[in-house]
Amino acid sequence: MDGSKPEAFAIWITGLPASGKSALTAAVKAALARRGVEVEVLESDVLRKILTPEPRYHEEERNVFYRLMVSHGVLHVQHRGPVIFDATANRRAYRDWAREQIGRFLEIYVDTPVSICMARDPKGIYRKAREGGAASVPGLQAVYEPPEAADLVVHGDRETPEEAADRVVALLVERGWLQ
Repeated sequence: MDGSKPEAFAIWITGLPASGKSALTAAVKAALARRGVEVEVLESDVLRKILTPEPRYHEEERNVFYRLMVSHGVLHVQHRGPVIFDATANRRAYRDWAREQIGRFLEIYVDTPVSICMARDPKGIYRKAREGGAASVPGLQAVYEPPEAADLVVHGDRETPEEAADRVVALLVERGWLQ
């Protein structure tokens, strides 16, 4: 090895709230760690507390938030290494913009029926929506635009996170981004 750092990549894991994005993110991060690859996770709930401490989740705020999130990811890929975006990103344009900015980019769609997501509801957002306390939940009151051509579709109701992570890693190897 010549000591140079391999070119980094980004993975955007998208899907409805409670679809299994975070579980898949953790499984991919662990699978990459076993291969000696450190990856930074940009998780929307964590970043939102910093960038929009009192979020209202309206369209303009989401536009600003996702632009900032993508900008952070671009800088990380350019200067530090691989990154995983763990974020619903309800508009396709947010993810497309990231793809345009980052050369090595995978979009992974966690396709899980909304009924399963509502049954899981670990953060209680679907319950809040039913009770009138959340007015812009993607897939309910707010639009969620699934990818038109995801690099990989994961079925969050039929695959374990570990099975899906193995498929993500296999795709990285197939693309030549990972040994």
